[in-house]
Order: sequence, then C-alpha cells, then structure tokens
Amino acid sequence: MVTRVRVLMRILHVSWEYPPLIYGGLGRHVHALAESQSAAGHHVTVLTQRPPDSAAIEAVNGVHVVRIAAQTPDVPRAPEALLAWARDLDQRLARALPGLVEAARPAVVHAHDWVVAATAAAASDHELPVVTTVHATEAGRHLGWVHSPLSQTIHEIEFELAHRSDRVIVCSKAMQQEVVQLFDLPTNRTCVVPNGIDLTKWSAAESGSARTRINVTYPSIRESTPLILFTGRVEWEKGVHVLLEAVRLLALAGRFYPTIVAGTGTREEALKDEFSDLVDDGLATFAGWVSEEHLRDLVGAADVVVVPSIYEPFGLVALETAAVGTPLIVSEVGGLADIVHDRHTGLTVPAEDPVALSEAIHEVVADPLNARERAARLRESLHPKYDWRQIAKQTIECYRDACTYRPGSCREPLPDTPKPTQDNLFKKA
Repeated sequence: MVTRVRVLMRILHVSWEYPPLIYGGLGRHVHALAESQSAAGHHVTVLTQRPPDSAAIEAVNGVHVVRIAAQTPDVPRAPEALLAWARDLDQRLARALPGLVEAARPAVVHAHDWVVAATAAAASDHELPVVTTVHATEAGRHLGWVHSPLSQTIHEIEFELAHRSDRVIVCSKAMQQEVVQLFDLPTNRTCVVPNGIDLTKWSAAESGSARTRINVTYPSIRESTPLILFTGRVEWEKGVHVLLEAVRLLALAGRFYPTIVAGTGTREEALKDEFSDLVDDGLATFAGWVSEEHLRDLVGAADVVVVPSIYEPFGLVALETAAVGTPLIVSEVGGLADIVHDRHTGLTVPAEDPVALSEAIHEVVADPLNARERAARLRESLHPKYDWRQIAKQTIECYRDACTYRPGSCREPLPDTPKPTQDNLFKKA
C-alpha cells in the first residue's frame, strides 16, 4: 500500500487591501483564500497596507499578516494622485519584502493586481516563483480604450507584471481570453480559478426579519414596497447609472421601486446629482460603504439584486446574492455568464440597456414565485464549484505549476512594453 504524503507550501500573498481594510471584492477574495489555505495546513503570510489603529504584525485565523503604512490613510480619488499614491505604497511594500522573505521563507509569492507590481518584481528578482491574480484590467474597465496617459501607464504596468509572473490566475473564461489578448500571453501560462463563497456566512436569509431590520435603518422605505439593491463599487464600469435610469423609466410608467445603492466610489457624487429627482422622491438611496453584516441584511431584504455591470471579470456580488437566495438580474458580460443562466437561475439583460433592465426588474417584482424558484436553483449550484476549500486547492495546483515552470531562472526575457495607441485593444487585427 502506497501512502500519499501531502506536501504543504509556504505562501506569501501581496495585496493592497486586506481586513480590516476593504475597498471591494479584491480584499475579500484575498482574505477568504488566505484563510482557506491556512485551514488546509499551509503556512500563509499576507503583506498588505496598514490602516490606522491596526497592528503592524499579527496572526489572524492562522494567517500571518504584515502591514505597511501608506503615505496617507485616505486613497486619493483624483486619477493622477491615485497613481502616485499607489506607486508609493507599492515601493513601501517592496522595501519590506526582503526581510519578510527571509523570515517567512515562502515557496511562492502571490501578487494581486497592478498596485503591487513593484513588489512582485522584487520577489522575482529574489528568484521566487511569482503567481499573479489579475482581478481586472485597465483596458477592460474602459472597454478596450487606453487613450489617457493614466490608463496607458496602468496598462503598461499590468503588461509587465503579467510577463514577470510564472502563472497568471484569472477568475473566468472571459478574463482568460482578455489577458491572453491584451498581454500576448500563451494560454498555458494562465489558470482559471473562480471566486468563491462561504456558505456558512452567506446563508439563506430569513427575508422577513432582514427586511424589518432594513426598514429600521431606512424608514423612508415602506415595508410593503418592492426593494431593488445594487451593491459594489460606484464606478462607471459597474453600471449604476444604467440601473438608476431603469428605475426612472419604471417611475415614469407608474411603478415606484425604491433602490438602495450600497457602496462608494468616484462616481457617487456625480450620480447623486444626475439622479437627484430619484433621491428627492425616495426612489434612490445612496447608503455608502456598509459592513458585511449590514450587506447581508440588505441582500436578504431585497426583492431583487441587480448587477448592471458594463465590465465584470467575475461578479462576486452575484455569488453572495445566490447564497442568500435573493433573485438576481445581471448584465450579459464577462464572468457573470458563468454564474447566471437566463430564465433558469436568474435573468440576464444586455449591458447598458436601461429599457431591458426596467422590464426585467418589473418581471421579477410581478412574478416573485418564479423569481424565487430561479434563485433556489442558483443557490443549489454553488457547491462545490464555488467552495473556498475547492478554490484553495485549485490555487495551490497553479502554484505547483509555477514552481515547476521556474525551478530557478528559466523565464524568457521580458518583452518590450506596449506602445501608446489610439486603437481599441480588443479589436482583432
């Protein structure tokens, strides 16, 4: 009888966000992945940004967290200031890397997005295998256009980071096609590993009690009124403006469906101004950033959660909504197509089509029984595909591929960075 010995790994994640500092889905992804890897017996360290009043070094649920303070605790929203701030943070993380490598002795460094590119490069210079998860791309966020100097700079950073990496992880088939095309990578240098969901935290909700708690927080929303929810970053590519235009169309037709926008971002103030009529009439409430506990209540209380993205590599909100059992409407873009199948597990609509979206919202509200049946089928499909334990295993396999690919220093020379272009990067040659 042959006994298989499970070989555990020493892993270093580098991420610009990690609890208690969360900006969006990236930080929640790294948090869940790191803790799942630790629970499986791996030695996991996270190098990340240090928010005020947090420990510089601590162990949380088996994960060793090392935090480095940024230049300022607040992230600038002006584009050029944001780039300078991110680069400064990256350099601070990179300077901390050598000492951390000596202490933690990682077998692999896992970088998350362009903000930590310099730190990933420093790991590569230390002859460590580097795996990078590309959570989104600058070109994707702008539908292929990288005309501005800022977008061009970020695209160049992403391009070099992808080629410095021994493996690039993407969260969907759509994202795999995107990074292969944008960064001229061979497909076998990529690994498709989806995002996950913790079904013990995001469990089927008691919608009645959740709605009662929500109505205490938002007294202007009557308990008997259908409630529409958006949750996520308030950025152009998330399509919040499309949802609010659909709500406006519904109101013009005499259908008054209050909508909560839970999240914050650079488009928040502009949208408040653009849709001030909905805000004044109580049909649009901008809730700002909300805690995960409050977010679960919002999802459980809603009659429908809408993910109206124009660009969406995966769509973690869709998984969270599915786990709670709330009906879901999503755009027909990116990784959302891997999660929701139209009229079977939810409704899908073309991106940037407020008319189609308004019709889908009304259909869900008018036929809640069918909507809940679709939601139940979606929830049943989550396990084991989106279980974090399964995703942790897939990620470890990608690490092993990276270590095999680069036992020492066998990677080809870095290609030249892409030249500025006025063309759309997604157009076929």
